[in-house]
Amino acid sequence: MSGKTEVIKDKAWGNIACVQSQDPRWQAVVNCDANADGKFVYAVKTTGIYCAPSCPSRQPNPENVIYFDDAEAAEQAGFRPCKRCRQGLISLAQFHAQRVAQACRLLEQSADMLTLNQLAAKVGISAYHFHRLFKAQTGVTPKEYQQAQRARRVREKLTDSATVTEAIHAAGYPSDGRFYETSVATLGMTPQNFRSGGRDVRVWFAIGKSSLGDILVAESQRGICAILLGDDPEKLINELQNSFPQAELLGGDPDFEQRIALVVGFVEAPEMGLDLPLDIRGTAFQQRVWQALRDIPPGTTASYAEIANKIGSPKSVRAVAGACAANLLAVAIPCHRVVKTGGNISGYRWGVERKRSLLAREEKG
Repeated sequence: MSGKTEVIKDKAWGNIACVQSQDPRWQAVVNCDANADGKFVYAVKTTGIYCAPSCPSRQPNPENVIYFDDAEAAEQAGFRPCKRCRQGLISLAQFHAQRVAQACRLLEQSADMLTLNQLAAKVGISAYHFHRLFKAQTGVTPKEYQQAQRARRVREKLTDSATVTEAIHAAGYPSDGRFYETSVATLGMTPQNFRSGGRDVRVWFAIGKSSLGDILVAESQRGICAILLGDDPEKLINELQNSFPQAELLGGDPDFEQRIALVVGFVEAPEMGLDLPLDIRGTAFQQRVWQALRDIPPGTTASYAEIANKIGSPKSVRAVAGACAANLLAVAIPCHRVVKTGGNISGYRWGVERKRSLLAREEKG
């Protein structure tokens, strides 16, 4: 009886092996084909583990193998990622990256604001998990990403729409009032000025001297919009023009010269603070980074990784560095207080020596 059972089992195994041999996925597993990674994962019923095709683990019996389109599906079926090759974990990361990229495309193409639940359902991930993944990979929440995309659309529409109202609705804003609540922060000026190419926007500026070299201070109707450091006044003016290409640049009046003196004094002694309004312009992510920088006390430093953790985006270290490099308000937004992990002084928009000098005088203060 037992012999008969073994014969039947052997025949069944042979049938399974025959079917598997005709499946190109099985051949990829047998050959440990790295080119197949990301296309599917295979799980082994007897171990409860799933792997990518290139996993060097011992070849499983074909009768115990189950295929899944991705790591997410394997985990939902109760399988665990392989710890030996960790390719399963990599596949899961690839899956998550693909879903976040899919969500970004949906947000870029949708004129309507999608709720978190709607967006998560479209990409097939729970809302709670998706929110965490999206913020970790992009540095902003899905809502902030949508707002940035809608702001981009309204800037595009304002240049070719017949009226401001038409542009507002074409960009996806539900009402004029909702847009005008944030229009100046979104555009850096009124919608009418933006439509005219910013010709009515005025920026006053003046150049002074400090212990760090030349310093250019610029002010818009909203506040100080640039504090630039350098060794060549002409280059500083060119940098200002490139940063505000459509604005009318004007020399400062006597009152503005007094504010220059305040800014120079602040650069010399940052611990005293700057009691002047700032016109801070940047993306939602940059604004979060810059606010975190302003929270660093004088005389102390933080690493790029620490700033990324503070804003809730631990994987956005490079993006944090990019936000620091995009800062136009030297010392007022103290990107000089951000260093490499371990305390090493790294790059600075206005020169590493200026960064070292600023940190040294703050430590003494």
